[in-house]
Amino acid sequence: MAYEIVIGLEVHTQLLTRSKMFCSCSADYASAPPNTYVCPVCLAMPGVLPVINEKAIEYTVMTALALNCTIPEYTKFDRKNYFYPDLMKGYQISQYDSPVGKRGWLTVDSDGGKKRINITRVHLEEDTAKLLHRGDYSLIDVNRSGVPLMEIVSEPEISSPAEARDYLIMLHNILRYLGVSTANMEEGSFRCDANISIRPANSKKLLPKVEVKNMNSFKAVYQAMEYEAKRQGKLLEEGGELVQETRGWVEESGTTVLQRTKEYAEDYRYFPEPDLSPLVLDRTWIEEIRAGLPELPEARRDRFVTEYGISLYDANILTASRAMANYFENCVRQMVPGKAKMVSNWLLGDFSRLLNTTNTIIENARISPKHLSDMLVLVDNGTISGPTAKAVLEEMFQTGKEASEIVTERRLSQISNAGEIREVVRQVIAGNAGAVADYTSGKQQALTFIVGQVMKATRGRANPAMVREIVTQELGGK
Repeated sequence: MAYEIVIGLEVHTQLLTRSKMFCSCSADYASAPPNTYVCPVCLAMPGVLPVINEKAIEYTVMTALALNCTIPEYTKFDRKNYFYPDLMKGYQISQYDSPVGKRGWLTVDSDGGKKRINITRVHLEEDTAKLLHRGDYSLIDVNRSGVPLMEIVSEPEISSPAEARDYLIMLHNILRYLGVSTANMEEGSFRCDANISIRPANSKKLLPKVEVKNMNSFKAVYQAMEYEAKRQGKLLEEGGELVQETRGWVEESGTTVLQRTKEYAEDYRYFPEPDLSPLVLDRTWIEEIRAGLPELPEARRDRFVTEYGISLYDANILTASRAMANYFENCVRQMVPGKAKMVSNWLLGDFSRLLNTTNTIIENARISPKHLSDMLVLVDNGTISGPTAKAVLEEMFQTGKEASEIVTERRLSQISNAGEIREVVRQVIAGNAGAVADYTSGKQQALTFIVGQVMKATRGRANPAMVREIVTQELGGK
């Protein structure tokens, strides 16, 4: 039987605030010794009272607006009751029926064009402590407990593992553009749980869903969804029965394993948090936040295609990172019009290669947009050749020197004097009788060899177009 896949995603992202959600402890817990960024509030001592972090509310409103959500005037916090060893209070302060944002959407590129994925809600809660497993026992680090955690819940409208991956990448980019989170999956500041079910093709009835956890990369989400869809289909075909449960993704084996039967909303026994008053969100404040939103990835990508005439493929890569997009635009604005494609080629080619091989983020690169654009001007006006520019770029990347300084120090200016090039060409022809004979017998690849020898003799400084023209002339124009 053919089945359709139905996926809904729950994304948790830690907010980039200085302090925790309900106390003044530092939220920058990653490098701190265990159990040092703690106080009576995040340790859940008797009698303590939480205080709401205003910046966390602001960041959640920003995100909800960026995701086209409605921001209600009234929002409140609730107690979500469950009993895990990493939950200090025995309950979590979260939101249930009155979130900060609801009924939003974002779009992804799918096989049929653009597809809107609706978002149920964007709400705010506190993170749990962290369990550190040590063989037959576990330790608890409370530093993470109480860090502001925003949850973004999609509608079950995602139709394939690829679509799930693309949704997450788009959401990830938006969060980074907004600056509300590092959204670093490896560090746990961007975490995804996926609810997946299948149904017979053309049917509206969903079979029991399975929640999959422990996916720490976009690739893992894709692989886990592929595996789980096949597992559920095979189970049904063999006469088994699907049940609602939570399963964990095991990267090493490429499988999911049962963790527990899935809780339902009533199991959490939600009720309004008695220690926190409901919030009334001022409409003027919300509009001020809306006015301050940056240009988001999708809009910027489309503008790059229209304004700069680069391909959609290049624009997608350039705008995946706000820092890369800013770097590109700063370079383009310092060059004569019409050079955007040249900037894009160098940024996505040799420049990105250097970033990747040295594990450097673009914000920390020694080459400023001004310095890169100055080097590209030298290439464009013929002062240095393309191969020479690659060597210059590497030295700029390593030393922070300007291109003109390197070119002067190493005497790398391109040779465009016809007489000087002709002299080198004649020397190369005299020393490569075999290649000359091949060329005169009709083997065109011999011309490329001779041109290459001239470029080698000039250490890549000769004007390649002039070299080819003069070589052809000296060999009789064949």
